[in-house]
Amino acid sequence: MTGTNGREAGGADAAGAADRPGAGGGGRPGAAGRRDTVAAVVGQWQAVRPDLDTAPMEIIGRVNRCAALLQQAEDAPLRRAGLSRPEFDLLGALRRTGHELTPSELARETFSSGAAVTKRLKQLTERALVERRGDDRDRRVAHVRLTDAGRDLVDAVLPEQLAFESAVLSELDEPRQDALAALLSELLGHLEGRPGALRG
Repeated sequence: MTGTNGREAGGADAAGAADRPGAGGGGRPGAAGRRDTVAAVVGQWQAVRPDLDTAPMEIIGRVNRCAALLQQAEDAPLRRAGLSRPEFDLLGALRRTGHELTPSELARETFSSGAAVTKRLKQLTERALVERRGDDRDRRVAHVRLTDAGRDLVDAVLPEQLAFESAVLSELDEPRQDALAALLSELLGHLEGRPGALRG
């Protein structure tokens, strides 16, 4: 859905499209009153391709846009700590499971490829945030665990991220937060259950 991923949505043309009749309508009642960057993009598509049902953009476009904006803000403490988001995800997986994990297990926990995990573990090992040991029975298998420095780093960064998330969600009351969490859980469960899901 070109223009709704958080990087392409916006700009003067998109802003002007928000004032067009039907902008953000997506073919569904109640959508026409929305005025955000995704509504503007949807309005543009409706103007040039009125034959298409743009209703999915109303949801997927907003999920993508929210994810881009949230990650941009949430990654600030990671950048200060010299970490990328995928590296922090690996550290977080080790912290929340509370025990050693193999690279294959880390790949599953973080929904990443084995090659990507290997590269990230090398960088984290060089920074003394994780350490590896060989398996007693199979030397081809490695077990990864957090060092004290790695655990302390996760424990320092996570509260800052959670505080930001709480502040963002404070715009919604508790029942709406619960409803949103349930809907997103249903959608995510559907997507994760699809065969051939891509790993990055």
